[in-house]
Amino acid sequence: MAPRLVEVGRQKDIEIVTLSDIEDLKGVPGNFTVTLKKNPRFVNEEKCTGCGTCMSNCPTRSSVQILDEPEILLAPEHRQAVEEIVAKHKDRKGPLMPILQEINAKFSYFPEPALQYVSKHTGYPLAHIYNIATFYSAFSIKPRGKYVINVCMGTACYVKGSDTVMQKFSEALKIKPGETTSDGKFTLNSVRCVGCCGLAPAVVIGEQVHGKTKVVEVPGIIEKYREAPHA
Repeated sequence: MAPRLVEVGRQKDIEIVTLSDIEDLKGVPGNFTVTLKKNPRFVNEEKCTGCGTCMSNCPTRSSVQILDEPEILLAPEHRQAVEEIVAKHKDRKGPLMPILQEINAKFSYFPEPALQYVSKHTGYPLAHIYNIATFYSAFSIKPRGKYVINVCMGTACYVKGSDTVMQKFSEALKIKPGETTSDGKFTLNSVRCVGCCGLAPAVVIGEQVHGKTKVVEVPGIIEKYREAPHA
């Protein structure tokens, strides 16, 4: 539910009303009147930041064992790394961002069970974690390739022909922006600005900036990373 709630919450025409019951529903399609009963939550919603402190300090929650929480099934290839990253940061002040940065750097995306594990062991609500995980373009909740190709589509780069550079990458890799090659090697992204206007059109792959990129250079750039030794 968490990713969907975050997505819906960002829609300007939708208001999420939680902890409520529908008392009455009248009208016709396109013109409904709904009567809601809002149940007390004993939290000032205008001041709530979703930090989760109230959950960890709630005497009702802390005094009973929650038996129906589902088991978090971390994949074997993720378990050790996620556990070590969380253990390293969870007792420091403001642990969430360093934890997410390391997990993202390790796997190039956020496996869903990993975010559930982070929520359980740091106390941050899962919806709050997803809000951060889906906000920053450097993060992804979908598996990404070993090499993420970010083609800048900012004004300076676009004027210099970044759209044709993007088209060439798309044709050469046989994927559209936002997709990953079947071999898991490359992910192609369109980004708004990489802060290298003087090098327009700019392409960023990992930490490497390819400035003043020409269409004819695209196949060579791809081949360079395709032949790179596996890390």
